[in-house]
Amino acid sequence: MQTEKNAQTAAAAETRIVPTARQLAYQDWEFGLFLHFGLRTYYEGYADFDERPMTPAAFNPIGLDCEQWIRTAKEAGMTYAVLTAKHHDGFSNWPSKYSRFTVEASPWKEGKGDVVREYVDACRKYGVKAGLYYSPYDGSADFYSQDAQAYDDYFVNQITELLGNYGEIDILWFDGCGSEDHEYDWPRIIRTIRGLQPNILIFNMGDPDFRWVGNEDGIAPIPCWNTVDSVDFSIYSEKKEQLGSRLWLPAECDVQMRANGGTWFYSDNDEHMVKSVDELMGLYYLSVGRGANLLLNIGPNREGLLPAKDAAHLGALGGEIRRRFGSPIASLAACKREGTQWRYDAEKPHLIDHIILQEDLTDGERVLSFRISVLSAKTRTSVAIYEGRNIGHKAIIRIPAVKASGVILEVIASSGEPVLRELSIHYAGDAGII
Repeated sequence: MQTEKNAQTAAAAETRIVPTARQLAYQDWEFGLFLHFGLRTYYEGYADFDERPMTPAAFNPIGLDCEQWIRTAKEAGMTYAVLTAKHHDGFSNWPSKYSRFTVEASPWKEGKGDVVREYVDACRKYGVKAGLYYSPYDGSADFYSQDAQAYDDYFVNQITELLGNYGEIDILWFDGCGSEDHEYDWPRIIRTIRGLQPNILIFNMGDPDFRWVGNEDGIAPIPCWNTVDSVDFSIYSEKKEQLGSRLWLPAECDVQMRANGGTWFYSDNDEHMVKSVDELMGLYYLSVGRGANLLLNIGPNREGLLPAKDAAHLGALGGEIRRRFGSPIASLAACKREGTQWRYDAEKPHLIDHIILQEDLTDGERVLSFRISVLSAKTRTSVAIYEGRNIGHKAIIRIPAVKASGVILEVIASSGEPVLRELSIHYAGDAGII
């Protein structure tokens, strides 16, 4: 029987899909700022694929302060950011040589401005990883549907500017909306990207390193495995893009700070829809707490600043995350392992309301199901209080406050030997958040 078990474990190890070092680093970033900003910012109510004409003459963010964006993100505990270099409308936030629909054609800084440059410089100043969003679909290119070769040339030329002129870029974020029935020369495009930026992480299309969670609500499912054989790539299609094999592609949850489903860009009319810190904290549990990354969007306003209320709620969210999880009562070092169990014994009973687990994913994901029990305060009886499936990068387990004299984690099923990276025990209580 033991020989058979060892053979099964060896077989699982041979077929286990493992992440790259860069993917593991990305999963540690956990929390990022999405920035939708561009010409659409100046057209109230403009929607994706809107037929209303726009002119670069409207673009004039006279108070643009990318450092305010990134400083606010950094203070909230965010570690990366993603800016719309070019959205579906085709307006380029940098002076591209391959389009006339750019900041160069605007009155801002007399056509000499470059939003991408100021954003990347701000990221470098504050130590935040810099990502760029690029829409493969381009509504300003009248040859998009007529001449695939010419459009691939345009695509490659613009990507070469973005990845060749601004130093190291950490993420290239491809949005599939509008591309549902278009064929790109992905081998050529990916060769260009990887040649210019060997360490870059690509989101969701072409040759992805991480994937869209499949909704724009910021919610990861249970379970949220790190390996998949297909990806969702557009909110406008239920069709999945088949990958040809199972790949390690951690999930990212993107969601708006404002509960306005119509636009990710700034609007004068939805400040009342800024999510409460209570709701934002819930989304943190439903994304980072389920092993995914959280990319929270704020649309800078027409001056070029993060709106005050949005920035305040982001700062309060960061403070609440630190309050709840910044000072654990105990960590993995305080636990004793016996087989597939890890046990924490308190010196004296205390309140617990969170247990945070992290699996060591260096050699792949192994835990298939687990159970958490507490040792009751009076009789030290083991009582099961939670059962879960995967742990993955992080599992934040929130329970009703209970006084306990210990905690036991038991791995019920695994593919190979389970390895924990961290186990921490917390009591946050209720501070009466907004």
